[in-house]
Amino acid sequence: MFSDRQEAGRMLANELAGLSLHAPVILALPRGGVPVAAEIAKMLKAPLDLIIVRKVGAPGNPELAVAAIVDGDPPDVVLNREIVETYNLDDAALATLVKRERPELQRRRTLYRGSRSPLSITGKTAVLIDDGAATGTTMKVAIRALKRRSPLAIVVALPVAPPETVAELSHEADRVVCLAQPLHFRALSYYYRNFEQLEDNDVLVALDHSQAGRDIATNESRKAATGSSVTGYVKKKR
Repeated sequence: MFSDRQEAGRMLANELAGLSLHAPVILALPRGGVPVAAEIAKMLKAPLDLIIVRKVGAPGNPELAVAAIVDGDPPDVVLNREIVETYNLDDAALATLVKRERPELQRRRTLYRGSRSPLSITGKTAVLIDDGAATGTTMKVAIRALKRRSPLAIVVALPVAPPETVAELSHEADRVVCLAQPLHFRALSYYYRNFEQLEDNDVLVALDHSQAGRDIATNESRKAATGSSVTGYVKKKR
């Protein structure tokens, strides 16, 4: 059991640190994956970004995903072929269902990103994070969308998931790191002593803190580099 998402993130970061990841980019599934990913990004000194996924529900059964829209430039639509065939959906019907969900994806993108574009993962290691996974459906959709962005590798990192889900994700990603794999998986909240519900503002705060941390680290590196080659510099008063 984890005390909270932050502790789970630190434990995952310790595991990931031993993998010698090339140019890792930490990607969180909001909202629950963000506090986990923020700790990982901080400890690995890696950039943090989101991968925003919006489920497209089947007609009359919105909980059953026939497709998903994944944020990007442009957004990716990933189909669940089996469900599409079960419902005998043609291209026009699919287009209508997808169009219905685009405004919510855009709302979240505008809220979380503003004018920022998704970070490039081309030739880098995409590390996909959530606070846990029961079926792994959203994670699979995210992986398939990430593959279109030409990463060097995709690593999934989870605090907890059932072994069958880990096995399925292993077929999709290059590597899966999962700290706990209970045989009889319960509700995700069972595995955390503190599992508070997160709001949009929690996501924004985590992203701001991560960016501020990277800015400080970059400035310190520049100062160190300047200090090693230049002496006697005095900043002029304005």
